[in-house]
Amino acid sequence: MSADPTKEQPKLSAEEIAKRDEKKKRKEEENAAKLAKLAAKKEKERQQAEAKKAKDAEKASKGETTEVKKKDKEEEAPFVNTTPAGEKKDMSAPMRKNYEPHAVESAWYEWWLKKEFFKADNQSTKEKFVMVIPPPNVTGTLHLGHALTNSIQDSITRWHRMNGRNALWVPGTDHAGIATQSVIEKKLWKTGQTRHDLGRAKFLEKAWEWKDQYAARITGQLKSIGSSLDWSRECFTMDEKLSKAVTEAFVRMFNDGIIYRDVRLVNWCCQLNTAISDIEVDKVDLDKRTLIAVPGYDKKYEFGAIWDFAYKVEGSDEEIVVSTTRPETMLGDTAVAVHPTDERYQHLIGKNLIHPFVDRVFPIIADGELVDKAFGTGAVKVTPAHDPNDFKCGKRNGLAMISIFTDNGVLNENCGKFTGMKRFDAREAVVEALKEKNLFRGTRDNPMVLGLCSRSKNLPTPPPSPGLSLTRRVQDVIEPILKPQWWVDCKDMAKRAIQVVENKEMEILPPHHEATWYRWLTDIQDWCISRQLWWGHQIPAYLVYPRGSQRPTGATNSDWVVGRTPEEATAAARAKFPQVPEADLVLERDGDVLDTWFSSGLFPFSVFGWPDNTADLEKFYPGSLLETGQDIIFFWVARMVMLGLQLTDKVPFKQVFLHAMVRDAHGKKMSKSLGNVIDPMDMIRGITLEDLHKQLHEGNLDPKEVERATLAQKEDFPKGIPECGTDAMRFALCAYTSQGASINLDVQRVAAYRNFCNKLWNAVKLSNMVMGDKFVPQEKPMSKGETEWERWILSKLQTTIEAVNNGFKFYDFAQATSAIYSFWLYDFCDNYLESLKPIIYGDANDASVAARQASGREVVYTCVDVGLRLLSPFMPFLTEELWHRIPRRPQDSTESICVAEFPQSVPAWADEEVERQVKFVQEAVSGVRRMRSSFQLTKQKPKLYYNTTSQEVEELLKKFTETLAFFTSCSEPEIVLNMKEVPEGCSVEMINENTQAYMTVKGMVNVEEEISKLEKKKEKTEGDRAKLLKTTQAAAYSKVPEAKKAENTAKLDSLQQEIDTMASTISNYKKFL
Repeated sequence: MSADPTKEQPKLSAEEIAKRDEKKKRKEEENAAKLAKLAAKKEKERQQAEAKKAKDAEKASKGETTEVKKKDKEEEAPFVNTTPAGEKKDMSAPMRKNYEPHAVESAWYEWWLKKEFFKADNQSTKEKFVMVIPPPNVTGTLHLGHALTNSIQDSITRWHRMNGRNALWVPGTDHAGIATQSVIEKKLWKTGQTRHDLGRAKFLEKAWEWKDQYAARITGQLKSIGSSLDWSRECFTMDEKLSKAVTEAFVRMFNDGIIYRDVRLVNWCCQLNTAISDIEVDKVDLDKRTLIAVPGYDKKYEFGAIWDFAYKVEGSDEEIVVSTTRPETMLGDTAVAVHPTDERYQHLIGKNLIHPFVDRVFPIIADGELVDKAFGTGAVKVTPAHDPNDFKCGKRNGLAMISIFTDNGVLNENCGKFTGMKRFDAREAVVEALKEKNLFRGTRDNPMVLGLCSRSKNLPTPPPSPGLSLTRRVQDVIEPILKPQWWVDCKDMAKRAIQVVENKEMEILPPHHEATWYRWLTDIQDWCISRQLWWGHQIPAYLVYPRGSQRPTGATNSDWVVGRTPEEATAAARAKFPQVPEADLVLERDGDVLDTWFSSGLFPFSVFGWPDNTADLEKFYPGSLLETGQDIIFFWVARMVMLGLQLTDKVPFKQVFLHAMVRDAHGKKMSKSLGNVIDPMDMIRGITLEDLHKQLHEGNLDPKEVERATLAQKEDFPKGIPECGTDAMRFALCAYTSQGASINLDVQRVAAYRNFCNKLWNAVKLSNMVMGDKFVPQEKPMSKGETEWERWILSKLQTTIEAVNNGFKFYDFAQATSAIYSFWLYDFCDNYLESLKPIIYGDANDASVAARQASGREVVYTCVDVGLRLLSPFMPFLTEELWHRIPRRPQDSTESICVAEFPQSVPAWADEEVERQVKFVQEAVSGVRRMRSSFQLTKQKPKLYYNTTSQEVEELLKKFTETLAFFTSCSEPEIVLNMKEVPEGCSVEMINENTQAYMTVKGMVNVEEEISKLEKKKEKTEGDRAKLLKTTQAAAYSKVPEAKKAENTAKLDSLQQEIDTMASTISNYKKFL
């Protein structure tokens, strides 16, 4: 194989390094020159527009008419969709001048649905691809995180469908128990009502009304995003089919001993009056004493502190000093524990302590598990009913468990004089009472982790009466409380979930998430699945007892029966009490509902009709892939796997792909209170800054949060959000997936992909012009190009096909999008289409030219057809529109690009040698363009010379002479082997270590005149920059908005680049004086 003329040597000499650095510097100067040229052009256009406006105004004032150009008269009319709903889009009108997202996206989705392109067949023999949607909550509309999830999932599904698979993507929504109930209660609170004022039945009516409204809105958003979901299989977690599955799962797991009833500590939210799971608790690190607002209180309370106080030993003058972060819980103390080997307390073990506020004595016990004798005083107060570690200690030592809080966080009858106080008011009261009894021993900072209820986030405290505003939104502090609840024993299920990953029955991607999977499942705790709510699946368990007997506490399984129906529960009750007549049995159904994640955990098989053995379940379960955000690996993914294995004995999906989280451009988590949440529809359609502000005021934020969010919007979206269109948004979101754990989304980058869409639009328009109206493609793509450029573009296309398919196979969407973007923009548009112009506009009467034109048209068609199909999964609307604008190959009756065959590798197209050759030619062109830019030669056609010491390079230059002349806008280049043959007055540019380009400059322009013009322009630009710099250095500049500061900084940099470029150009010109 011949040597690569562009390849660098392994080791470079000092001279070569200097040349390389000089080349890099010149490239930077060229880029700077381009920027300066662009800025100058825009400024000139602005001045011309202002001058014309002033001239027209002057004419109008004199009664003269202003001439209207023909082009202005022919301004394009706004797009109007005339296609009847569900019909194929009317494509009779010519392509519009530019890409317009709303025009392109109209009509297609309704037609796709009518043609049932997205509907899977449970009788098909094709290879299947099955995925369920992570069901969005019906709490509101979709946000950008949903848009990311659905863009990725839809692209994957479309790729599989185009690869001929029986692709099924199941849609659905989640009832979101706590979240939905919270927003409905929030609406009620605004009228001064609570759910209890309505009653359960009326409240549930309102909940269903809310569901119908927002589920329809979510469906509309999913369709707008282009989601190719099988809507015939749409489901809701509380519809009849899925509710049946929930009931069946509970009954089976209860009968198998996996679900059980027990009195244990739960994470209690006093604001919501319900238990929540461990993973629904937000952990906040406090490093010192901190004042924190709590719902339902008028002031803030101290956390991150530790208080010391003493208990007196009964019958003695001795005392034991203990420490606590929650002084109010001392009212529930039933022991003080010391280490069994701690000599300080050996003589006190077994003695009693006197409670100072309630009529209670309790023991000093030895417990080596709870106590670290080196920490603090070595004595630990034990409150078994309100602390997880103390609860275990209480179980070990048979201690009394005294609850001190009501469900609302008020101190109960066990608290003496403090009864009726709210818990944090009681905290301060207890401390003061300890001081009065001379038992207080001090307080200090104490780093700690504070548990907050994630479900009460942004939930306002109800106002005392109608018309009053809601209080500031804060999270409730979790209170560990003893409650009889329903629990799932997760240990054995977790072991199986670990095994299926270890033995590769299920693959987690990216693989680094496996460590998290193993860690969480290894340390898993039993799952509390009952919630004290009304909205959700009511638990199918019944407290049962003989009429007239004492009502049981309901603390254990023995008090309950379960049933799929009331009749089945009654039968179970009769079996439990065979001697009691049915009429004398009392059955009370549990009023609690199941944790939302319980029903969501059944989703992969409940959507197919489990427990019934349906055709869908037989065909489509287990699924192929679960794609979701990495933040719910515990909430949802692990539970689906555990429940799937337990109830179906199958892993619910073969692969799990976890994508990154969407954040704003600054890396901040998206939050409504920060004003940085983006509605995907606003990005698709565009929105003004004023309308963004309006959305804040229409929401439920308090005035301070609105003010802060408004400022944030001004900074991030000073001009609002431009109309980007669905395709650009989808492409950008998929391209962003290379960022790792978080995606810092910059709206401007999405807007840039809208420009890419416009480039595609114009590229297809130009391609159609090149192909001509009568062009009919060959039945099959050509196996090899006729010319070097044809072989080169087909080789680049082959590389792109492989990159895109591998990107989908390995979920590397950044690779796939980058490959497509690069092919369309740089390979096809910037190079191949440009290379064709001399040929296409050549003399068709010349047989050789006509042959090259024919092969060129065929290659153009192949590139456009294949390129659109490669892009289709990411940009379904634009590619469908453009695909219907190009001809079909004979015998191809495919109706839609979304069911067209996805491009597969064509090894015959690969040609590394021609790629190396064209790469060298591109470098030879770039060198000349840098010279033209440095001398600001735009319209002139200078003479061009190449000097080389390489015979291979000489042959390449001769082969591509026509290309070099066209791409450099110079005369046909001469190849000189001796530098003495190069005339004087030429500029030189190094192409590589053995090749230089020379371009005539002297005589092409009036050097003195150009220098004079540039010096004047440079002087003016320096003045403009100095003036702006002075503004930024003024004392009042600190008050200028950050967005304006950033704009000024960018302008200063741009002006400096212009100055540096003009100085460089002046210096270059002076060489020729």
